[in-house]
Amino acid sequence: MKQKRKIIEIDEDLCNGCGECVPSCAEGAIQIVNGKAKLIADQHCDGLGACLGECPTGALRIVERDADDFVEPAPQPKSTPSPCPSGSGCPGARVQQFGQRTAVAPCAASGPAQSELGHWPVQIRLIPPGAPFLQGAHLLVAADCVPVAYPTFHQDFLRDKAVMIGCPKFDDPDPYIAKFQAIFSQSDIKSVTIIVMEVPCCQGLPTIVQEGMRRAGKTIPMEKEVIALDGKIARRQ
Repeated sequence: MKQKRKIIEIDEDLCNGCGECVPSCAEGAIQIVNGKAKLIADQHCDGLGACLGECPTGALRIVERDADDFVEPAPQPKSTPSPCPSGSGCPGARVQQFGQRTAVAPCAASGPAQSELGHWPVQIRLIPPGAPFLQGAHLLVAADCVPVAYPTFHQDFLRDKAVMIGCPKFDDPDPYIAKFQAIFSQSDIKSVTIIVMEVPCCQGLPTIVQEGMRRAGKTIPMEKEVIALDGKIARRQ
């Protein structure tokens, strides 16, 4: 039977699929479906909002609407504890910041290459706008084919930058624009470097970043690098 009561509502445009809200819902009413948090069963949402404080993007809120009566879910049988960290949501989306990298002398260039990655995650859709590694950062936004094509991506571009990668061809641009708007509004970004491949489908990425910046009302120094299919820098703008 339906009645008007408080229940969770999830804004899909703001949800980045991090999964932080899932373990905080004791009733199991929220799950990640196709990369987004979904309220899968009205009757198992008690409307108390224990999940609200876990959302880094503010995608969850409590509304009042007609919904099925709350039913306490049946106890689940005990199982072997998961190796995943408690309360971390999706482990692959858990925000991490690494220590400062030690500079490698030029004479050591013949040895194993060193990673310059200073944080996790790196996918545009997974990074919370308020991530600590974005605060005061020099931002590197790269099409996800670039690190494969450009052989010294880490040494030439990534050092001392916060990186975000994505594909403007296969991903919906609207959530990207909203994400960059939130980042430019919340984080004191110092500069933006955008790197794309020399193919038509990549050229929308700078426009997406610029639109997010425009909506945030910010003017931030920005430069664009274009990588040719042979892995060389085709041009700088």
